[in-house]
Amino acid sequence: MTITIYHNPACGTSRNTLAMIRQSGEEPEVIEYLKTPPPRETLVDLMKRMGIGPRELLRQKGTPYADHDLGNPKWTDDQLIDFMLEYPILINRPIVVTPLGVKLCRPSEAVLDILPNPHIGAFTKEDGEVVPARRKTA
Repeated sequence: MTITIYHNPACGTSRNTLAMIRQSGEEPEVIEYLKTPPPRETLVDLMKRMGIGPRELLRQKGTPYADHDLGNPKWTDDQLIDFMLEYPILINRPIVVTPLGVKLCRPSEAVLDILPNPHIGAFTKEDGEVVPARRKTA
């Protein structure tokens, strides 16, 4: 089974998501998207599979979002994608791809919705927040 995470190791949400995947018994392919940004076709495909557009994928905090006035409706989807390719920090993270779907995992426990084995037991995030164990359904 192949699971891929578009990961930023400096991001706590991304680190928590990666840890949850590993606690589920899977070792994902980790793509540090700041070092290896996805090509345009891949980025467009990920958004399509998540059912979101570029505006929903843009990260505002700690990025050049405000410097380029990216909240302005004058920017087309193609132009926003161009900005994300030029400045990968604008791509919100983590994005996780599994056989069950593709999801922007914010909050990190959103990954449980697309993991083949979401029953990872209780999980404690880096900030001390406890994600309760999921109940198995019959």
